[in-house]
Amino acid sequence: METRANYVLIGAFTILVTLLLLLFALWAAKYSSEKEWRTYAVLFNEPVTGLTEGSSVQYNGISVGTVQRLSLAPDDPRRVIALLRLQANAPVKTDTRAKLSIQGITGSPFIQLTGGSPGSPMLASVDHREVPVIQTEASALQNIADTANRLVARLDQVLSDENVKRVSNTLANVEAMTGSIADQREDLRTLIVSARKSSEQLSATLDTTNRAVESVDRELVAKLPGLIAKLDSTLTRLDSAANNANGVLSENRAAIHSFANDGLAQLGPTLTELRSLVRDLRRISDRLDGNPTRYLLGRDAPKEFEPE
Repeated sequence: METRANYVLIGAFTILVTLLLLLFALWAAKYSSEKEWRTYAVLFNEPVTGLTEGSSVQYNGISVGTVQRLSLAPDDPRRVIALLRLQANAPVKTDTRAKLSIQGITGSPFIQLTGGSPGSPMLASVDHREVPVIQTEASALQNIADTANRLVARLDQVLSDENVKRVSNTLANVEAMTGSIADQREDLRTLIVSARKSSEQLSATLDTTNRAVESVDRELVAKLPGLIAKLDSTLTRLDSAANNANGVLSENRAAIHSFANDGLAQLGPTLTELRSLVRDLRRISDRLDGNPTRYLLGRDAPKEFEPE
């Protein structure tokens, strides 16, 4: 009986130790797994259509984790919160950006991480929240969608009822103008013939003018050496005359200076005496014209005898 009891105790102890070892192994594996992975959050401001839990997360094209959970932001349902389970050694830095991307044209969406310059600090060392948040940037899909929306809006403006009516009126005016031109076909043909004749006459006139200009140019070119020679001779003479005048002025500088100082000073009294002389001569002339005998002989002229 005691032998069986010992076997039971030994078996129970063995089972207990095995369970403890199994639990320790599971805890160690979980601890090791938790050490190898880190959780980040991404807040998208755009729809994440096609993205599901378990979708791949790539860093510059290399898979570094998966999407752990997707949910709507409680304060703004237009925003989507994505929890990412990334490798602990993934270089997620403060300037790392997340965006929604797609594999090929018909592939499944995934989250693409880009950026992360060498000098930037790690995001986990700066963002001390329980779950660090990776900043996002607009994806190519969102840019295409925004561009398409703008194009559709502008197309709606272009194809508005008012613009369609204007285009219809313009087409009607063009059709009416085309019909009017068709009715005046003969007049247009005559106008074209007249324009052709005028063009031919203008071309002939231009040819004649060109020949006349060329003839004048040839004559001018032929006479140009003679004109230049005459001009050169004239300039030479002018230069010589200027040199002579300069020499004369230099030689008579003292006389000119004396005349300017002394002669001009005496010119005033001389002009005054000349003026008095002219006045006296005019007075004498008047007296001679009036009664020359009395002025010359000092008596009146003899009276003529008049017989009775």
